[in-house]
Amino acid sequence: MSGHPSPVLPPPDEKRGYVRDMFAAIAPRYDLMNRLMTLGRDGAWRRTVVKLCALPRGGRLLDVATGTGDIAYEALRLDPTLRVIGLDLTREMMLYGRGKRPGLTFPFTEGDALALPFADATFDAACSGFMMRNVTDIRLAFAEQARVVRPGGRVVCLEITLPRTPVFAALFRLYFFKLVPLLGGVISGRREAYTYLPHSALAFPRPAALAEIMAAAGLHDVHYRLAMLGTVAIHWGTK
Repeated sequence: MSGHPSPVLPPPDEKRGYVRDMFAAIAPRYDLMNRLMTLGRDGAWRRTVVKLCALPRGGRLLDVATGTGDIAYEALRLDPTLRVIGLDLTREMMLYGRGKRPGLTFPFTEGDALALPFADATFDAACSGFMMRNVTDIRLAFAEQARVVRPGGRVVCLEITLPRTPVFAALFRLYFFKLVPLLGGVISGRREAYTYLPHSALAFPRPAALAEIMAAAGLHDVHYRLAMLGTVAIHWGTK
């Protein structure tokens, strides 16, 4: 994690509102920007997240910070018997997600990842994609997901991370700090949102440290794998 606060990142007491408003503003072009930024690889990562959830037939999945519903839709595509709920803080993101996959439906619920509106042990698994950088308390976010998952169920997290290899780390900084904000400004008209993205990634715990946070939140057998030259990490743990 970076030892120097970024002037781009909001202070903790303003972060929740900042993030909500930012995603509301970029919602119309969010899916397109994800495809472009990840070179179309994000779909494969979301598919991996669903598979790592290890859901039984007819199982219940909570997709936290569902956004436009990509992980939730992928889960239903892989297994239509699943009972999926997508939760997000930003109503505009969910509005753009509703109905985008004909034949696949699930309930979208407005809510906060730090105070999930569900009873203990409601779900067989919980997951999130590109969310943890945006919360003010990572351990609490994992603890809430662990709380609503049944014993033996999994919590899975997909996030951006800084590559360990110096060459790839330099390429990451060039791409995410220079090219992504420029592209985001052209596509979405909101360059500031895509300036926030790399700074939030730089301030985020590295994969090994994030695994320790998951363990501290009550999860065991925590593992992670890296993708896209070490710029993406997928973590999973069991309650």
